[in-house]
Amino acid sequence: MTRPPQMTDRAALMRNRNRARPDGLFLHRAAVEEVQDRLTMVNRAFTKVAIVTSQPDEWRRCVPHADIVADDDVLSLQPDTYDLVIHGLCLHWANDPVGQLVQCRNALKPDGFFLGAMFGGQTLTELRAALGQAESEVTGGLSPRIAPMGEIRDLGGLLQRAGLALPVADLVPLKVTYETPWHLMRELRAMGEANALAHRLRRFTGRKVLMRAAEIYTQTFMEDGRIPATFEMIFLTGWAPDASQPQPLRPGSASARLADALGTDETKLKD
Repeated sequence: MTRPPQMTDRAALMRNRNRARPDGLFLHRAAVEEVQDRLTMVNRAFTKVAIVTSQPDEWRRCVPHADIVADDDVLSLQPDTYDLVIHGLCLHWANDPVGQLVQCRNALKPDGFFLGAMFGGQTLTELRAALGQAESEVTGGLSPRIAPMGEIRDLGGLLQRAGLALPVADLVPLKVTYETPWHLMRELRAMGEANALAHRLRRFTGRKVLMRAAEIYTQTFMEDGRIPATFEMIFLTGWAPDASQPQPLRPGSASARLADALGTDETKLKD
């Protein structure tokens, strides 16, 4: 069987993550707080929990008794075991995101809950634009530098493909500001989020490209003396199917007219 193309160089990804510093993991802490808030709104007591994460020290505090699972291509999850599985801000590096969701869904008991946090497509949009324009101007081409990330309009469909019921995707936009683009790039390394794409350039980016990118970033995006960086955090929820869940009615089975419920007159459409 032919192996599908790999987006992520796992060796480079692990090397980058090993260089992460606690002070650079503030987005993981923000995601943990958001997940905890969302769990308080679910009228359910979860007794068997798994958390898929690249940063176990940060995510362990989310649900202290949870099983911590590394975000390998094949997850160490037993089927039909958990009533809650959390995927903690690492799905954007998965070579097979749908496969990760399927594995999480299979690990859930019937009516178990899945809650995932991931970076969305608008993340680092300013840096993407500046690097792309700079490289195009200086070298006449483009190379992969920032991992592609899903758009919210597509991610609900991924939940359905994975077999999760009642899927919902919503986003929380975050804006972080820095003194210069160099400060942002250093922080990305501290996050463990440096370039780990399989088809990245295997040499250092030229000084001219970086200097031009910093110039474009500053000229285009600077606000009140600081440069902004967008981080779009998307949250995915769904349930393992169960007969007790609400089911859609059969088309044409309504027993009341919508016009009556709205207190208005029904008007026929013209041919």
